[in-house]
Amino acid sequence: MQNDKIVVGLDIGTTKICALVGRKNEFGKLEILGMGKAVSEGVVRGIVSNIDKTVDAIRKAIRQAEEQSGINIGVVNVGIAGQHIKSLQHNGSITRNSAETEITVDDVNRLTNDMYRLVTPPGSEIIHVMPQDYKVDYEEGIMDPVGMSGVRLEGNFHIITAQSTAINNINKCVTKAGLEIDNLILEPLASSMSVLSDEEKEAGVALIDIGGGTTDLAIFKDGIIRHAAVLPFGGNIVTSDIKQGCAVMQNQAEQLKVKFGKAIAEEASDYEIVSIPGLRDRAPKEISLKNLAHIIEARMEEIIELVYAEIQRTGHGDKLAAGIVLTGGGSQLQNLVQLTEYVTGLDTRIGYPNEHLGKSKIEAVKSPMYATTVGLVLAGYRSIDERVSRPYEEEEQTYRPAPEVRAAAPVVPQPAAPAQPAAPKKTSGAGKFFQDIISRTKGLLIDDFDDKQY
Repeated sequence: MQNDKIVVGLDIGTTKICALVGRKNEFGKLEILGMGKAVSEGVVRGIVSNIDKTVDAIRKAIRQAEEQSGINIGVVNVGIAGQHIKSLQHNGSITRNSAETEITVDDVNRLTNDMYRLVTPPGSEIIHVMPQDYKVDYEEGIMDPVGMSGVRLEGNFHIITAQSTAINNINKCVTKAGLEIDNLILEPLASSMSVLSDEEKEAGVALIDIGGGTTDLAIFKDGIIRHAAVLPFGGNIVTSDIKQGCAVMQNQAEQLKVKFGKAIAEEASDYEIVSIPGLRDRAPKEISLKNLAHIIEARMEEIIELVYAEIQRTGHGDKLAAGIVLTGGGSQLQNLVQLTEYVTGLDTRIGYPNEHLGKSKIEAVKSPMYATTVGLVLAGYRSIDERVSRPYEEEEQTYRPAPEVRAAAPVVPQPAAPAQPAAPKKTSGAGKFFQDIISRTKGLLIDDFDDKQY
């Protein structure tokens, strides 16, 4: 049964490692059953730098989530970020035997799977392949070619690569913590699942997820992801600016930022002063909120300008009818929406991960801080590129293809075992672990629907 499927998202972030256990309720909304988080010490700018510390933090977060949800966790969806993420466009084509027969889901998947065999620069691996549009016998702009007739099927693909060492380190940490990875998902993609509405993705929107160590960007237009990037700056750099500028300790700088920080200096009062206790019998330190806001504004403006330059570079700057959505812990800074609108000239809102959340015992989950983790749970229920799942549906069930297809154990989903031998595996030379996982999921989907057709 659909509701029995439980998915766990694990976000290995720079500031926190967070695990969420979720399942779909009877209304198709996501219900969060348990949450666990731990301070992340072994991650720098989104990349694992100390495996042992990261493993300890993962274990701690998973243990908390297990206690709260009463569920034994074995399989997780994990996010990946870091400056090494690259986004590129590529074309591919296949030639079919006959022009009379209709293009099938298999043909489309063969074309997509071919993309995983692309030669990538040494040391990098493909983590996502997303169809943009198709051509059938040179007829352009086709969104879904299944059912059409033609010999030559071409596709434009959006390909996302990550550094092999970064992938291996995440894999090592998760395995050492006694878990298995179901899907490895790009973090801005996960965040977009939990925060953006379908209308926004259709109209054109840029999602900016400001984390502790990285700022992630995902651009959507016509309902399809067009670009993704990860910039190696986040909220922590603002904290270290405050630490230096106000000559205070790291944890005091963080509290100043969270409690009193404003992203626009004009909004801060000229006369308000915060007193911070001095170290060991020294006099307390007085900090003007105006100065604090100047420090924050300078750095946040720089981060937004960098992201905006990336949006402009891809040529999507003037196509974003829905503007910008800010999410992540860093988006909670006061006046940041106004600053973003001022720098980019685009409408901006804060994204809360409640797009698909049902009633939840854990209210904290609705904070932008958990956008990525909620998205990682959602990714267990819906395909990242929703058109990959569309041909398999008899009716409009945008959210449901994955859970109905994958054999769901009541406790922890382990889709790998039952149908694996039949799944059409890609024989990429590297035989990479994660590519296998991705193809396995797609393979399972294909198998199931092949059965129905004959």
